[in-house]
Amino acid sequence: MSDEPVIAQKGPYQVSLEKGRTYSWCTCGRSNKQPFCDGSHKGTSFTPMRFTAENDGVQNLCGCKATDGTPFCDGSHNML
Repeated sequence: MSDEPVIAQKGPYQVSLEKGRTYSWCTCGRSNKQPFCDGSHKGTSFTPMRFTAENDGVQNLCGCKATDGTPFCDGSHNML
């Protein structure tokens, strides 16, 4: 299994987050529960990125796995 991330989606996932709740963002791109981790990274060097939402509401989480602003979309998918 390659240790390069898979482009799960060439654009952001718009998800509703709850302030104070901790989430596990998929870093490998293999999860079937994008943009969140389902354990599909096992056997790779990837681990999920755990983060706590700072605000309630819809946020854009990266789908291409190339963002510099993990886990949030920074538009990197436009360069792929």
